[in-house]
Amino acid sequence: MIPLRIWLLAATASLTLATSAFAQADFYAGKVINLVVGISAGGGYDQYARLMARHYGKYIPGHPTIIVRNMPGAGSLNAVLYTAEIAPADGLTITAFNSGLVNETINEGSKAKISFNQFAWIGSLARDLRVCFAMKDTGITSIEDLRNRKHVFGGSGVGSSATNNVAMMRNLFGLDLQIISAYRGNSEMYLAAERGEISGSCVSWSSLPDHWLKQDKINLLARLSRGTADDLPKQVKFLGELTQNEQAREVIDYLMASGEVGRPLIVSRKVPAERIKILQEAFDATLRDPDFLADAARQNLPISPVDGREAQLIISKMLSASPDLIDKARLAAKE
Repeated sequence: MIPLRIWLLAATASLTLATSAFAQADFYAGKVINLVVGISAGGGYDQYARLMARHYGKYIPGHPTIIVRNMPGAGSLNAVLYTAEIAPADGLTITAFNSGLVNETINEGSKAKISFNQFAWIGSLARDLRVCFAMKDTGITSIEDLRNRKHVFGGSGVGSSATNNVAMMRNLFGLDLQIISAYRGNSEMYLAAERGEISGSCVSWSSLPDHWLKQDKINLLARLSRGTADDLPKQVKFLGELTQNEQAREVIDYLMASGEVGRPLIVSRKVPAERIKILQEAFDATLRDPDFLADAARQNLPISPVDGREAQLIISKMLSASPDLIDKARLAAKE
């Protein structure tokens, strides 16, 4: 027979846990969640965030209202710093940011303004299949064409995926590329490309303007992920296949690992664990929702989810890379 004292302790502990779980679930009732997007309105990150905002609240107990707030700047670093240092760590601020920042902070080492160990990962809506392109009227049809003379390519902020990808391509292949990284998001960068201010860039396949593809306005130079998509032309090769240098291939794989968490959502690690769990479970449920998937399909937004646990494992692996590999990657991504 279980002694009465032990039974009472166990019963009290169970009641405490149940009460805590109920309190956390009830916390969101009548609340507003701010979904902060570190990129200007109109680009791919913004589209994914607004898609999530329309459906996410249905699966969070208490059904909070979710409002998208754009906070562009510094390649989305401003939004990440806001989440870490200014916003209350109460589970009411979720941030969508440019995953290229993960590489940038690792490369900066002790000089980095932020460490991604400070965050809990809710999940990612899609792995990031990235491509490098040039506007067709530039006459650039391949990476080899970039060796002939100087060209200007764009980036969506220092530390952004676009900026890092262009720098990687330039530095590993010895290209004469000038990088303008002042654009606050892809939408601004695409306008610059149409005006002839830049010749091209490296971006998410899913975020390329649909009319560019339909009207044959661009040439695809390479894809930056080993994986591909059914609608991506088969002749577009992986960047690592365009070099015989094994060291360069290793660097490319490392730098592109953050693309596996391409459209991430994070919260401060200081948020109570019970609320993080609620947000993660609601995220998983949302990405299985037929209405959500139909909404994504209408906008041509591919969904290839990564749950919070897998995202954390990917980032932890990047953070534990050897100093030698990090040094090589730092030089490859140097703007």
